[in-house]
Amino acid sequence: MSEIRVASRYAKALIDLAIERNELEAIKADMNLFTDTLKGSSELQAVLKNPIVPQDKKAGILKDLFATKVNAATQSFFNIMVSKSRAGVLFETGKEFIRQYNDNKGIITATVVSATALTADAETKMIEAVVAATGKQVILVKKVDADLIGGFVLTVGDKQFDTSIAKSLVLLKKEFNS
Repeated sequence: MSEIRVASRYAKALIDLAIERNELEAIKADMNLFTDTLKGSSELQAVLKNPIVPQDKKAGILKDLFATKVNAATQSFFNIMVSKSRAGVLFETGKEFIRQYNDNKGIITATVVSATALTADAETKMIEAVVAATGKQVILVKKVDADLIGGFVLTVGDKQFDTSIAKSLVLLKKEFNS
C-alpha cells in the first residue's frame, strides 16, 4: 500500500478519535506543531523513517520532544504508530490529518508567490478573490521570489493563475521564435 494511502487511513482514524473525544481542535494544534517540527528537521524525519533505528528509541525521541507539548491522545497515537512499525509515515499522517481537517471545515490553502512582499491591501484582495471563487475559508501562504521580476503566481488546489512578468517574457520569446 502506498505511503499516502496508509497515512490517509491513520489520519482518518485520528480525526474520528479526536471527534469522539471532543478534542479535535487540540489534536489539530498538535499535528500543526508536529508537522512544523518535522519540516524544520530533516534529521528527525530520517530517524523516524530509518528501519534500523529501534522502535523504543523512536518512541523515546517523540516522547522527549512532544510529551509536555501535546495532548495525551496525540502522544498515545505516536506510541501506537511506532509500536506498529509505522513511524516512517508519521510525517505524512500529520500532513494528511491537517488536509482532512481543512476539508471537513471548508478551509482551502492558497499559495501566492510574488516578486515583492504583498501589502496588507493586496493580501486582503487576494483572499477575497479566492473566497469569492471557491466559497471556502482561505489560508494564504505567501512567498517572495525576486526572479518573477513583477506580478504574482497564485495557486489554489490544482489551479494556477500566473501574472508574472517572467512568464510574460517567456511567452513573448516563444512568439518571436515562431
